[in-house]
Amino acid sequence: MAAQFTRVGLIGKADDHQVALTLQALADYLDRRQVDYLLDAAIASLVSCPGHRVVQRDALAGQCDLAIVVGGDGTLLNAARSLAEPGVSVLGVNLGRLGFLVDVSPEEMTTQLDRILSGEYLQEERTLLHASMSRGEEILSESTALNDVIVHKRDIARMIELDTWIDGHFLNRNRSDGLIVATPTGSTAYALSGGGPILHPSLDAITLVPICPHTLSNRPIVINHDSRIEIVIHEGTLQAQISCDGQVNLTLDPGDRVTVRRHDHDLRLIHPPGHDYFDVLRRKLRWSEQP
Repeated sequence: MAAQFTRVGLIGKADDHQVALTLQALADYLDRRQVDYLLDAAIASLVSCPGHRVVQRDALAGQCDLAIVVGGDGTLLNAARSLAEPGVSVLGVNLGRLGFLVDVSPEEMTTQLDRILSGEYLQEERTLLHASMSRGEEILSESTALNDVIVHKRDIARMIELDTWIDGHFLNRNRSDGLIVATPTGSTAYALSGGGPILHPSLDAITLVPICPHTLSNRPIVINHDSRIEIVIHEGTLQAQISCDGQVNLTLDPGDRVTVRRHDHDLRLIHPPGHDYFDVLRRKLRWSEQP
């Protein structure tokens, strides 16, 4: 039996009526079970639970051992950046559309939580990426991504040109709409729509997927997750940008360098007993639908 959790942190998408209803039901359930919990400050106004502490996200991550995230995959992606390093286990309640990461429905929430809080659950270690953006010797910014780091064109209908190195070895000069660097988790996100392979979450791998490449032989490539990837914006390229999980964005100039490597910490993702990754693929990608 897995370890039991002693303090829960509640996180959700702010300013959403449906999220507020689910969070309130979740708080009431935890009160009935006499489970200690904290509220993320961003959603405190959505929930009525006198006597429970409200803390900022960074403080919450350091004071709980289980975070329950209510919303869609985007809400969990946002939370993952602050929860991975302190080693908080994360469970997602799905109020979004696809829900590859948040796989507990509101209707089954309390039943599933009864088992999870009793120590019956499955846990996965999901790889994250660390991205740093530099201009000459100056580091402009650093960020974390659970799905992907993407270097792409901005608001202009022309290709950009990128030079890519893997562990110091030159890979190629890529003329395209951009390049996706994706974890196995992110292989079912933008990388999938770009023609990349689906990577099982247990694989120690990263995939590089060009976006609409000018050279049709420029295909996705899968590399070891401990590889160091360097992407340089070629001279003459205008209006390039980097996005981390589609939520952290920064404009890039010619000569700027993006370095992507595996993050020092993995995300602990919790699933209810009986979770089946291939069943998730079948349902979310509608592989088994009949005409």
